[in-house]
Amino acid sequence: MEVEVKLRLENAEALLIVTASLAPFHIITHRQENLFFDGAAEELLSRRAVLRLRFYDDDARCVVSLKAKAVLVNGVIRVEEDEGDLDPKVGRDCVVEPGKLDSIVESRVLRRMKEEFGVVGEKGYVGLGGFKNVRSVCEWKDLKLEVDETSFGFGTLYEIECESSAPEKAKQLLEKFLKENGFRRDFRLSSVSFRMNLYFNWCFQSPELICCPRVHFPPATCAFEIN
Repeated sequence: MEVEVKLRLENAEALLIVTASLAPFHIITHRQENLFFDGAAEELLSRRAVLRLRFYDDDARCVVSLKAKAVLVNGVIRVEEDEGDLDPKVGRDCVVEPGKLDSIVESRVLRRMKEEFGVVGEKGYVGLGGFKNVRSVCEWKDLKLEVDETSFGFGTLYEIECESSAPEKAKQLLEKFLKENGFRRDFRLSSVSFRMNLYFNWCFQSPELICCPRVHFPPATCAFEIN
């Protein structure tokens, strides 16, 4: 079970402050393209699940992921994630013709699509679109932090992501880090330049939100403001 802490940054200025502060801990930067799929009868959407193909660094790698059974308790998300590598060329072929996902028998994730969700046949899959992002990976205080700049057709999202088996401790460390680097805690959500948000990773990436230019971000659980 994957447990994630996500912190949403309000603008590019906040992103620059965070990335500059984390520069000594930077490990690698990835350029990613994320594309999403469902069954033709919305078999995944109806069960609050999502299938994703993620391409890394000009198709150097492709990962197929299935996220499902997400639970949000006290501001912490726990979501089941199953993933595996896929030949990038095969992945690209599936983007052009989603029905080809049905023929990939060596993938455990795609076998689950048939066995658990009933998505079968060349006409069983539909593409939902996606987005691109630049992800900077840092190792800081025994945490793997991922700082994202995500480009949608209607705007850009900036956020920090941390996967941890002790999410409350991770949240406390990140709050302290932000305060030490010029962010002031402020619960006045109507006038903040940085918002912290713990929310369903896959929920934000659902097809309605990907395609809708009037997307409303989930409400923040607490907020920070730059001094």
